[in-house]
Amino acid sequence: MNHDAAELPEAHYELVISVDARRSGEYDDVDKPRMRARIYRVLDTAFTNAKVRRDAVHLEDRGDGVLVSVAGRIAAGRLLGLWMVEVHEKLRDENRDLATPLGLRIGMHVGPVRHDGRGISGRAVDLACRLADSSVARKLLDAEKADLVLVTSQSLYEDVVSAGGKFIEPAHYAPARLELKEGEVTAWFRLPGRPAPEIPGAEPASVGGSLPADDDFDDEADDGEEFEGIGDEMSGHRPARGGIQYHVNGDLAHNHHNEYQGDVHIGRNTGREAGKGRGRAG
Repeated sequence: MNHDAAELPEAHYELVISVDARRSGEYDDVDKPRMRARIYRVLDTAFTNAKVRRDAVHLEDRGDGVLVSVAGRIAAGRLLGLWMVEVHEKLRDENRDLATPLGLRIGMHVGPVRHDGRGISGRAVDLACRLADSSVARKLLDAEKADLVLVTSQSLYEDVVSAGGKFIEPAHYAPARLELKEGEVTAWFRLPGRPAPEIPGAEPASVGGSLPADDDFDDEADDGEEFEGIGDEMSGHRPARGGIQYHVNGDLAHNHHNEYQGDVHIGRNTGREAGKGRGRAG
């Protein structure tokens, strides 16, 4: 028996959240610790006010951002809805007196995640990080003069966002096609507090497929839970289908060695979609 395979940690479906700071390289050695402290205050407040318990959250520091995974028992709709509202409000509060506002790009995806002594890995982690780091997310913050952009995978949009729910507002998302190392994927972009954004710099391209109404992650909401601070430890209707073609080059610095042995959907073909010819293999 393969010794490494025997010790491979079991994968669990979790919501992966990648949080990156805008233009982090422009912060000097004095300002960067302050920037990092603001990120943690934003996340700490959001998790606390969204009533997500500390033991449901895994958090890794990324220097210029944070990588988070949230246990499957927490409804993904709560993170997409109430948690994002709290992130937006706290970020606005942090930026109120800053000459250069803190900008955040947040990528989200649900998929199999493996935990070991060094952190988390898996294609779900890779995809969440690539979405947050995409050129589309970067351009949107500049083009719209915004301080926060949320990017979700196609499967997360279909399974949770499209069904709506408190604070989720599916009509406020806009799709774009991204060409990643693994293949072509669709991502959905939202600027919290604003209507659906116009994706800059490309011609529309069709996005096929239907949007199921089921919300598979809201069945086990942990209402009334509380979250202990993390900073101390370190309605809509469905929008018309349309999309944008983008190409994203390069690897992720932190996650390009991750591997997951098995079938993992990261926004490309699934069994129900394969016959429709949407997407392509990586």
